[in-house]
Amino acid sequence: MPNFIQITPFIHVADLEAALAFFVDLLGFTVGYRQPGYAYVSREGCGVRLLQSDGDDCAPPGTRRFAYYIDVRDVDALHAELKPKLDALPEGDVFGPVDQPYGQRELLILAPDGNLLAFGQVIQG
Repeated sequence: MPNFIQITPFIHVADLEAALAFFVDLLGFTVGYRQPGYAYVSREGCGVRLLQSDGDDCAPPGTRRFAYYIDVRDVDALHAELKPKLDALPEGDVFGPVDQPYGQRELLILAPDGNLLAFGQVIQG
């Protein structure tokens, strides 16, 4: 039996409440565990660990310093599901879905702290 199960990145955020609202209310993740300054959220087996960070421990907002790639089976279905909520985000915070020259169809969403979430599927061809 394989030993590795999954990878769950830590996303350092300046505002845990805003990050939770983004992941839960906008993207449909659920909170699996929470304590002061930390939350684990997941959706369909994909998890993210949100860690409240202040000062020099946190990347400045809007830097797109970190990007997180989430592989999905149908990026267009995800976009259709999220579209009413995505339309409320600031202009430029959502890109796609679009076919990329490297064989992926992607939906890019900028999180409140400037982290970039990429949802992608392999283009069958």
